[in-house]
Amino acid sequence: MSLAEKIKVLIVDDQVTSRLLLSDALTQLGFKQITSAGDGEQGMKIMEQQPHHLVISDFNMPKMDGIGLLQAVRTNPTTKKAAFIILTAQGDRALVQRAAQLGANNVLAKPFTIEKMKAAIEAVFGALK
Repeated sequence: MSLAEKIKVLIVDDQVTSRLLLSDALTQLGFKQITSAGDGEQGMKIMEQQPHHLVISDFNMPKMDGIGLLQAVRTNPTTKKAAFIILTAQGDRALVQRAAQLGANNVLAKPFTIEKMKAAIEAVFGALK
């Protein structure tokens, strides 16, 4: 069993198309345990019920944005060890710095390639294969 098959991933994005693209890319990389949420509040409920190893979250979302979700994940004893990759279309250095200060493991810019997603994940977990 590859490392990718062992990692449970939670995708949090308010855009259905983005969730599908992320899920498809993860599947191509060998991930089998993928869950999705449409906003940060829903994502945090999923994490509290069944913690995942990796959260890939969009920044701009209604209800709870990616920074709010990152803060919630990092302050909850049952979820704080999860790896967190923030996904953003913005080249906003302040956002990237804030995410890093709050404990994001990596940032992935949209649009992304499968290779860039793989590199972002491997920077956190090591080689997937």
